Order: sequence, then C-alpha cells, then structure tokens
Amino acid sequence: MNQITVSAHVIEKVKCWLEILVIGEGLCPFAHQPYQSGRIRFLVSSAQDEETLLTDVLAELLFLRETPLVDAETSLLILPQMLQDFLDYNDFLDLVDALLQQEQMEGEFQIASMHPDYQFADTDFDDAQNYTNRSPYPILHLLREESLNIALQQYPHPEQIPERNIRHMQKLGAVALETLISPCMAKGPR
Repeated sequence: MNQITVSAHVIEKVKCWLEILVIGEGLCPFAHQPYQSGRIRFLVSSAQDEETLLTDVLAELLFLRETPLVDAETSLLILPQMLQDFLDYNDFLDLVDALLQQEQMEGEFQIASMHPDYQFADTDFDDAQNYTNRSPYPILHLLREESLNIALQQYPHPEQIPERNIRHMQKLGAVALETLISPCMAKGPR
C-alpha cells in the first residue's frame, strides 16, 4: 500500500471517530461547525523519530499562524507510526510544550492530546471516562487560542464540559463505547 493510500485510510478512521464520538456524542461542542465547513486540517505524520515529529509540529503551527482562521481553524496531526505506547506519548507532550515555549507560541496555541490507550491519572484502564480522549491513533490537536476563546465566549458554562463528558461516558459505559467506535479504530495499515 503506498503512502497516499495509507494516509487516506488513517484520515478516514479519524474522521469516523470524530463524527461518531467527538461530534456525535457531543464531546466537543465546538467541533461540528469547523468540521462541516472544512476548517479542520487532517495531517498524517510519517515521522519515525521525535526530532522529525517536532519538525512536523512546528511546520503545522507556522502554517496555522500564517493562514486565516476562516481557511484553517485547527489541525489534527495524526501519528500512525509513532508513540503507540501511551506513556511515551505522554512524555512527548512535554517536548511539544517546550517547543511552544521556545518558539514563543504559548498563549497563541495549545495542544490537546488523544491516544488509543488514553488513561487519566487515578483511573482504571477500562474506565469509561478515558474514552473522552481515546482516538484511533495518537493525535496532537493543534488549537489556536483565538479560536478557542471565541468558541468559549459563545458557549454557556464551558468549564462544565469536561465533567459533563465524563458523566456521559460513564452513563454509556466502556462496553457500549467500545462497540460505538469499533468501526473507527485503527485496524489495518499503520
């Protein structure tokens, strides 16, 4: 399978997950509009080492900085070849934070994290609340602070979103969530 076909497959799985879980279950009340209007960028990184991946992250941050919000609001950098271990992924987030600081992009961008094995501290692996951040592949969600601030101003009580999501995931239960997202999870080419 060539790289273009693999990338298309990976993006298809991520879009499926976004449509079914993130938008479909209302985990992110801000995702529907930019997704429908094509302002979410889906990029598949072919990086196989941390240095190359940091280069990919910086390139996308610079792209977002130079691109009007109406053309590209946010980016999902998908990592099918790296950081499959959640602890390694979590450690890498420190490098991304250091990159934001080094490039003086704190306050301009933030990174949200999603991973197939996402696990919040002090939870069991199969706890349903972990599904709020479980995705088909490791993903770095590059968010513009400007966009986030606009969305937060238009949503009543945004501080309640995380707790609402946890309650909703627990109500659905891990077995139902696993079944719900199973068509989207990464099976096949990586």
